[in-house]
Amino acid sequence: MAALVWLLIPLVVAVGAGVWGSWANRTRRARSDGPELDGYARFREAMEKSRSGS
Repeated sequence: MAALVWLLIPLVVAVGAGVWGSWANRTRRARSDGPELDGYARFREAMEKSRSGS
C-alpha cells in the first residue's frame, strides 16, 4: 500500500502542473513581437553609432 502512495505523489504533482499551466496560459493574450523588435532595432542603431564614432 505504501508503494501506491509513493506512485500517487508524482501523479498528483503532474495533474497539478497541468491545471496550473492551463490556468496560466488562459490569461495570456496574443501579442506581436513589435515592441521587442523595436527595442532591438534601437539597440543596434546605438551600437552602430558607438562603433562608427571610435
